[in-house]
Amino acid sequence: MDSKPLVSIVMNCYNGEKYLRDSLKSIVSQTYENWELIFWDNLSSDSSKKILREFSNSKIKYFKSEKFTNLYKARNLAINQCNGDYVCFLDTDDLWVKNKLEMQLNFLKLNNEFKIVYSNYYILNEKKKKNYIKHHQNLPSGFITRELLDYYSLGLLTVMLEKKFFNNLLFNEKFNIIGDFDFFIKLSENFKIGSIQEPLAYYRIHESNLSNKINIHVSELEDWINNNEGRLKENQFSLKHQKIFKFKLKLKAFLIKFINFKIK
Repeated sequence: MDSKPLVSIVMNCYNGEKYLRDSLKSIVSQTYENWELIFWDNLSSDSSKKILREFSNSKIKYFKSEKFTNLYKARNLAINQCNGDYVCFLDTDDLWVKNKLEMQLNFLKLNNEFKIVYSNYYILNEKKKKNYIKHHQNLPSGFITRELLDYYSLGLLTVMLEKKFFNNLLFNEKFNIIGDFDFFIKLSENFKIGSIQEPLAYYRIHESNLSNKINIHVSELEDWINNNEGRLKENQFSLKHQKIFKFKLKLKAFLIKFINFKIK
């Protein structure tokens, strides 16, 4: 590893003005300074670009999409603009702790069998007005496909991986919800993934990223299971827990619909 490798940070934005300043502040305040921000504007109609301009920094590179795309198409387009040795992701409503990049680079330097690392993270729950750690059990490390299928603990906002992985694999653009799940399950089948137990990021839960997406999530997960179960079974991996998770999502969607119907 170079002594000061360049880290490309991908931030996909569509009308992200509400929390954008805080997210950007968590980037520019990083203790590790050799980074670039690839800010991909997916035709926002709010003040996102204006807010970005408040951060006068040559490391910040602004790109505007020619047309509106789904999230994973936008992620792939942003990745194509990355110049770094490593790539990380941060959405406009999430945050990093100030030494996130430094800790992960140190981990990769000391554990050179890993080219991918992730960490625990905090949940910021606006509705309940409280914060808590997402995962209380130790995060798995190594060849962790089985563990990720049983309990998917890998948050995209916590990941750092070598840019070269994207030469052979990109996010599946047909997905709107589970594109990162699909991507990292595939990577985990062939590469070791390292974990840092300490929370290095904050994932924000708010109304716009909850109930309206459940039915899409169910549909995509059902499609993913149908398309991947045969291959994974050949490698002795079970999708039992993913099927249970899909059932729970369906039940949640039904209960939300039922409660809304009762209220009306």
